[in-house]
Amino acid sequence: MTERFVIHLPVVINDLDAARRMARMVARSMSYLPMVDPGETTVSHEDEQGVRHRVFCDRLLTSGRRCLLAAGHDGDCSRRLPR
Repeated sequence: MTERFVIHLPVVINDLDAARRMARMVARSMSYLPMVDPGETTVSHEDEQGVRHRVFCDRLLTSGRRCLLAAGHDGDCSRRLPR
């Protein structure tokens, strides 16, 4: 089995919703890199890093691809971001 490593890059923001928005922006901006898995992006409180909050829905669609909308979104899943 090949070893894999995860990079943890702390970015401190004082609001959970703002942290999720920032995490989505960073993940999307880096998603062109093959080693980045935006669907697994999470945020946590600084002192509770074991309790993570999902950033993307990441549900599997019938096409076999993953939903790109925010976790807990309303309506149907989609590969396209709402405008």
